[in-house]
Amino acid sequence: MFNPTMPYRNAGRCGLKLSSLSLGGWTTFGGTVKDFTSVRSILRLAYEAGINFFDIADIYAKGESERIMGGALKDFPRHELVISSKVFWPMSDDINDRGLSRKHILESVNKSLQRIGTDYLDIYFCHRYDPETPVEETVRIMDDLIHHGKILYWGTSEWTAEQIQEAMDVCDQGGYYRPQIEQPQYSLLAREKFEDNVRPKAQEHGMGLVTWSPLASGMLTGKYDNGISEGRLSRIDWLRETFYTEQNLERVRNMKALADELECTRGQLALAWLLNQPGMTSVILGATSIEQLQENLSCLKVPMTEDVDKALKKLFSYS
Repeated sequence: MFNPTMPYRNAGRCGLKLSSLSLGGWTTFGGTVKDFTSVRSILRLAYEAGINFFDIADIYAKGESERIMGGALKDFPRHELVISSKVFWPMSDDINDRGLSRKHILESVNKSLQRIGTDYLDIYFCHRYDPETPVEETVRIMDDLIHHGKILYWGTSEWTAEQIQEAMDVCDQGGYYRPQIEQPQYSLLAREKFEDNVRPKAQEHGMGLVTWSPLASGMLTGKYDNGISEGRLSRIDWLRETFYTEQNLERVRNMKALADELECTRGQLALAWLLNQPGMTSVILGATSIEQLQENLSCLKVPMTEDVDKALKKLFSYS
């Protein structure tokens, strides 16, 4: 599978190539979108557009995202896909069914493989840092999973620079496989932690960067300009408390003039900006419909100049 309109980028210094736009299952597939025919149609469009990276996690809809996306991904040749999942969050009330212990990771990867219906994961992310488990324990089981062929690469998600460095030190001292990819939250409305802390360390170690929530759960599209009646912000309290502020509303409204000048939507402009940031490997899209995915894919046509970049960074300044 290769689409000449889709750019492909190396995941940091490793040889794995990801489509610059990818598709994730957070809150959507198995959650708000439960109909298999709909999921299958959205994934088919993504695949035909050149997307090869599909990002899932065991915690997404408590395993249902893995099941429904895995069922739809069976339509495509496995060797053409890059499939990821994640481990950390509690999957039951059991005391050991959480975190990054050797026990939980080994049991979790086997369950994820079964739900998705694949023999291996291309990327397996530690969904958060686990302060209750020694990093060496986590690193060693990830190394073992690579040697056993259950995963090809491992990565981190929402780790700080200090936590990433800790893992790298353990890997170098023990001769273990290093984490190759970090998955941070990054958007025009979530810049400071990533730009000041995570990206410098990730680039120092040659890690690829794949970002989640690039549209700040729809805030950057302008859908909440006149209030919240639907969407993620209506359902998830911490997202609403994080993004829905008067300052952010004003910034997003002011962004419209720039988008109009470029003849694109605000969402497309926000995605195009992300794609052109240093070190970016892939921007993970979320989609609940064919139409939404089609609109987001069109961000590849938005011209991103140095002047536009500067204007957006000024508008969404955090300093």
